[in-house]
Amino acid sequence: MDKTTYYVSVGGRSVLQDQHAAAYEWVIQATPQEVDHLMGLLNLMQEKEEEAFPGMVFPWPDTPEESVNRAYEAAIQQVYQEIYRLGTPETRREIEQSI
Repeated sequence: MDKTTYYVSVGGRSVLQDQHAAAYEWVIQATPQEVDHLMGLLNLMQEKEEEAFPGMVFPWPDTPEESVNRAYEAAIQQVYQEIYRLGTPETRREIEQSI
């Protein structure tokens, strides 16, 4: 199956074909199925962020910050691994430089 260029915004939780439709951080080459998978990971990241929000706003003294953020951090890692896997050479270089 042919891959198409998509423009990804992690902050905006979007994967778009139109480069000018919204701001983006990353460029990937993906099939529609791969885009669906990445969108699922972005949605999971959003869910984990929302679940962690109360713990960030109302921290309990006996709950370490790491445990509040663990699921969210795992979701972010999955998103960036997928972006790296699908990324253009320039996207991969940028991710490698930011590590």
